[in-house]
Amino acid sequence: MVFWVILLCTLVSSLLGGLYVLGVFRRQRPNEPPLDKGTIPWLGYLLEFRKDSSEFLKRMQRKHGDIFTVLIGGYYFTFVMDPFCFGTIVKESRSKLDFRTSATQLVVQVFGYKPTEATHSVVHASSMKHLMGDGLSVLTQATMENFRKLMLFNLSSGEKRVWKEENLFHYCYNIVFRAGYLALYGTEPPRGAGNKEKAEEQDRLHSDQLFQEFRKYDRLFPRLAFALLPPKDKREAERLKRHFWNVLSVKKAWQKDNISAWITDQDQLLAENGVPEYMRDRFMFMLLWASQGNTGPAAFWLLLYLLKHPEALKAVRGEVDKVLRESGQEVKAGSPPVTITRDMLNQTPLLDSALEETLRLVAAPMLVRAVLEDTHLRTSSGTEFTLRKGDRVALFPHISVQMNPEIHKEPHKFKYDRFINPDGTKKDFYRNGKKLKFVNMPWGAGVSTCPGRFFATAEMKLFVFLMLRHYDLELVNEEEEIPAIDISRWGFGTMQPVRDVCFRYRPRF
Repeated sequence: MVFWVILLCTLVSSLLGGLYVLGVFRRQRPNEPPLDKGTIPWLGYLLEFRKDSSEFLKRMQRKHGDIFTVLIGGYYFTFVMDPFCFGTIVKESRSKLDFRTSATQLVVQVFGYKPTEATHSVVHASSMKHLMGDGLSVLTQATMENFRKLMLFNLSSGEKRVWKEENLFHYCYNIVFRAGYLALYGTEPPRGAGNKEKAEEQDRLHSDQLFQEFRKYDRLFPRLAFALLPPKDKREAERLKRHFWNVLSVKKAWQKDNISAWITDQDQLLAENGVPEYMRDRFMFMLLWASQGNTGPAAFWLLLYLLKHPEALKAVRGEVDKVLRESGQEVKAGSPPVTITRDMLNQTPLLDSALEETLRLVAAPMLVRAVLEDTHLRTSSGTEFTLRKGDRVALFPHISVQMNPEIHKEPHKFKYDRFINPDGTKKDFYRNGKKLKFVNMPWGAGVSTCPGRFFATAEMKLFVFLMLRHYDLELVNEEEEIPAIDISRWGFGTMQPVRDVCFRYRPRF
């Protein structure tokens, strides 16, 4: 009899535990945001969210208002769509709202790297030293040299002014990725005197091969992050991960010339903190994607929007030519390929605004924090909500800020000068008469702001600067529509197009 009582109690406990995990007993407490668990236990709205995160969140906002909690794959996410609350969330202490929890899960899932306590401080310290200030100037110069190696090596040979056709997305992603990779991870050392040209040719060949493999992995990335890959694709993802762990291994990295101090310092600091070599190889792969996974696609959108808006193209090109003339470099036939410095990149308010406008339209990161203790949040209307310990709080600025017509008039239109006043100063933005701090958030915010944002910006501006200086550009089909975005990539940074567009270019002089 005792046995059956124990068995029955065990079964009841297991059933109740299972129902708890599935979310059956979750109820909205006083002062908590509206709760919507969906109709499927545990999964909640996972399938709908995964299908099109943007449309799902718009629907939930219409239904519940600017703050609501939904069940997604066993986790309760409170989405905050009120931009006046963003400052409170991104500045809250890690003891209450921790961004590392979700980031760690993603990094392990996608790159096989298990962060240590030292990882964040190592990345932060090294990025502050080498991706800003004087360190950024050095890295910008290295990137400039590699753009020249990839884009301009034929110009000095007297190449005729003939049109070449390329797919624009592939061209931009390919060139920007390879220039950034070579600047960060180093170049092939010349084998003997007079072999510089052979080494540069090896760099062009190797970096292109690496890009092809990177694109294979990049296409799998969204489903890999959600753990939704079918067996065949999962095996391919594992093959690609091991390929990059090998190609970017610490041993091979130290055989290169001109490795950036950003790379070498981080590896040295991780080694000093006891991180084993095989895990540092994986860290190298994570850095590659973090530094190069979004810049190429963003450069594509910027060039495409300029090509679709002739007045913007004319204005930005005029600014480029003006900066070059003021630097003492000629803009005419027979002049050598230009050298662009960081100081020159700081003199381009129109290009800055066009880039920021592009990112407003196509950058869609999701900022997630784990709620470590009950936290109070006051909205702009004065209502106070409580975020529950154990939940996640998430911001999706693309909807709540970047495409909000109350903040940006005609938000779906590309306006290259949206972010500057007529005198070239930065413009302020308001909602309901109140000035906003966060009006465009492609780099995240607070303690989780992308540490490489200044290098990424320099990289994209260098590329566009060189393209506008050295080439005539046009779409093959002048009536080409802006392609739709790939909705599977919502939340992962810069969006990618569902199809490529064909363009042509030729030497400008």
